[in-house]
Amino acid sequence: MKKKLLIWTGIAVLAVGLLGAAAFVFKDRLFASGASEEHDEPVMVQPAATQELGESILVTGQIIPSDEQKVFHETENGEVKEFLVSENQVVEADTPLFAYDDSAVNSEYNKAVRTRDLTNKRLAIANDELTSARKQLKDMKKNPDVTKEEIGAASKEIVQLEMDIESIKDEVGSAQQSIDELAIQKEKLTVKSKIAGTVVKVNKNVEPSENGSAEPVVHIISNGPFKVIGTMSEFDTVKVKPEQPVVIRPKVFKDQTWDGSIESVSQFPEGDQSAMDEFGGGGGNVTMYPFTVTIAGDTKDLRQGFHVSLEINVSDLEQSKQLAIPHMAMDMDEEGNEFVYVISQENILEKRPVVLGEMNDEFAGVAEGLEPGDLVITNPYIIAVKNLEPGQEVPDFVTMDEGMEEPSTVEESETEPAEGGDAPEETEPEADESEEA
Repeated sequence: MKKKLLIWTGIAVLAVGLLGAAAFVFKDRLFASGASEEHDEPVMVQPAATQELGESILVTGQIIPSDEQKVFHETENGEVKEFLVSENQVVEADTPLFAYDDSAVNSEYNKAVRTRDLTNKRLAIANDELTSARKQLKDMKKNPDVTKEEIGAASKEIVQLEMDIESIKDEVGSAQQSIDELAIQKEKLTVKSKIAGTVVKVNKNVEPSENGSAEPVVHIISNGPFKVIGTMSEFDTVKVKPEQPVVIRPKVFKDQTWDGSIESVSQFPEGDQSAMDEFGGGGGNVTMYPFTVTIAGDTKDLRQGFHVSLEINVSDLEQSKQLAIPHMAMDMDEEGNEFVYVISQENILEKRPVVLGEMNDEFAGVAEGLEPGDLVITNPYIIAVKNLEPGQEVPDFVTMDEGMEEPSTVEESETEPAEGGDAPEETEPEADESEEA
């Protein structure tokens, strides 16, 4: 029994030893494989090229027409009698849109006209009487038989006629004023467009209320180019000035952009409301200010209400375009001097000190040290891995675009026949002997 126990103990110790040795070999091979893969990373380069490096701010906005007119129902004007336009109709300024019921106003207008005409007739009669009285007085003064008392009475009659005429003239003026006011009221009952544009909405079912309708009866947008409106924080307003360029990216179009420029930034905040600081700037409130952007070029593909992202260039336009390289291409020596590795036309590795300019999130501008087209190594750490030194030839390297391409699968290369050769023949698997049996 003890002999069997010793045998099994020896077998267990041997198995543990074999497992430990296998684990050590596996770990060593795994490390060697990882080191080999890291060493196989190619030297990657990118030509130095001009980039737009100006400081930009990002905001959002909404497409609106350059002008619009919303006509609401006015309760004091009564009910709408007739609509004179339809949706999608193109109209000019002063085009009649709809008319209120004007029967009551017309009745008052006609009555005022009749009153004025009758008063004018009375005025004409009074003027004739005045003319006759003045002639009679003149004749009486020539007649020696007429006494002074008769002449005095005739003079008083003339004065009375003159007073009556002035009173009648006032009545005529009042009647005409009523007519003018009613004419204006009549004209207001036919509502006209104030702008040239397109009718986008005709709402015939708006119910009038004491406070007026909440929806417009007719809505017109101008035929001019669209604009963008939005709000920006107080931190951005100090950077933005009129006519600064803007890149407009509608959210419904992934690959289309429009150029624009800042038209105005309001000096007054949007109402009294403040938005919480979304930028982590100390937890205080941030005041938002309205702004407007004009859109250049054709805006026919845009629609009112589209939401857009806006990139506003707030840097000096003359200095915003610079020769630039990716940030990851930069390296620094022990003394803190910045440099890059460059591969010359003869494939020789060079170490170039550089002077940096403006930067953005992706690129660093280079003021001195590089020329357009210089092949800059974008993974400088690989130089030490491959034990390369300045002055040595770089045997092989790839551009960033080539390095991003996905290699073809091994299976495809194995199954494709060689040029001019035949495709491999398909062989049927041998039948299992056990099945034949």
